[in-house]
Amino acid sequence: MKASALVHLGAAGSIAAAPHAWPWIAGAVIADHIVLAGSGLAPRSTWLGPNLTRLPPSAAVRGCYALTIDDGPDPQVTPRVLEQLAERGARATFFCIGERVARFPDLAREIVRRGHAVENHSQRHLHRFSLLGPGAIAREIAEAQATIGRVCGSSPRFFRAPAGLRSPLLEPQLARLGLKLASWTRRGFDSVSRDAEAVLSRLTRGLTGGDILLLHDGGAARTLAGRPVILEVLPRLLDAAARAGLAPVILRAACDGIQCALGAEEPELSVK
Repeated sequence: MKASALVHLGAAGSIAAAPHAWPWIAGAVIADHIVLAGSGLAPRSTWLGPNLTRLPPSAAVRGCYALTIDDGPDPQVTPRVLEQLAERGARATFFCIGERVARFPDLAREIVRRGHAVENHSQRHLHRFSLLGPGAIAREIAEAQATIGRVCGSSPRFFRAPAGLRSPLLEPQLARLGLKLASWTRRGFDSVSRDAEAVLSRLTRGLTGGDILLLHDGGAARTLAGRPVILEVLPRLLDAAARAGLAPVILRAACDGIQCALGAEEPELSVK
């Protein structure tokens, strides 16, 4: 961001000093905007600010990985996801949409009651989120923060941008609210793919300690039989990870250095 500001300042000064060089100056400015746009379109990029794409090394060496589930809560899918997680003693981090938390408050509270974490995925999950101005970005995040805090009894500590897309304007708003941006190491594309085998393969190929995985309970694609893909994938994913000696942990626990162990009870986490 500092380099981008210097490019613009340098361009303004160069135009005044050497107006005949404007094509080169304009090209430099355009190239700068392309870099910024490309960074925002790459969900795992760290060019626009801190971005958690893997768990801290201390969690990775213990064989921890994080299962994150986006776009809920969904009354048709989330309860079954919770049951599958409970059957294997696994914990997950749910990045929830504020409006859906307000619409299904009992379900959001049930997620927390079962030992999972609810984090901020914006208030409305706008597809144009990355194009919003600073005021609109701040409102989307702050409203979801307030909604989730009121319903669930604790405020989120992590934020995930809708579709992972963002602009250079996001990080200052997250810093103001004390939130950390979290994306993922690998995703299954289960919101668009109806092939559960392909989704599972994307998530398990090369799976190792420290990975952050992405699935969806809200807006989940359906198999040809009409079953939400996440329900076909999740039990097999958890079993495959367990066979590899890996244990799921919520993001808060991993970043706080709390031990992960399959089936173990995690201590209640205080909100900071």
